Amino acid sequence: MSGRGTRPALAVLAAAAVLALAGCGDSGSDSGASGASGASGAELSVGAAYIPQPVSASMAAGFLTITNEGDAGDELTSVTSEAGDVTVHETVDGTMKEVDRLKIPAHGRLVFRSGGNHLMFEKLKRQPKQGESVTVELHFAQSEPVTVEVPVKAATYQPGDGHSAHTGN
Repeated sequence: MSGRGTRPALAVLAAAAVLALAGCGDSGSDSGASGASGASGAELSVGAAYIPQPVSASMAAGFLTITNEGDAGDELTSVTSEAGDVTVHETVDGTMKEVDRLKIPAHGRLVFRSGGNHLMFEKLKRQPKQGESVTVELHFAQSEPVTVEVPVKAATYQPGDGHSAHTGN
């Protein structure tokens, strides 16, 4: 598979497979999606996703890790969900602010963790409960969108790994 025309075709097939599998509703331990590639050369996968059970009926936070195994960087440009409005926030020097995009470096990671980058769910249609999942779609500057089933964990949940101090910046 070293022909020049095969890589874009494989990227399209991989992205289609990820989107098709994401809709299968497997409630296994993976809680992520993988294999999304764009013509940009980014090879994105998503893991370690979770939402702590929110105490508010209208707002929640979400965390995940986007890994890029590709030779080119990409950017997360937005996140959508039928659960409510989702915005992307970064935390710099203890100050949280909404951003339009965050970089995902080539051969690097973009980590969303408590006290750092995170997703804010606002105007929730209903308060998600522990054991349920919330579907989100991640949109990128170059790569195809990726759909992820994000499990709702206990409010006190602490991830084992995937949310270390590495920010991918």
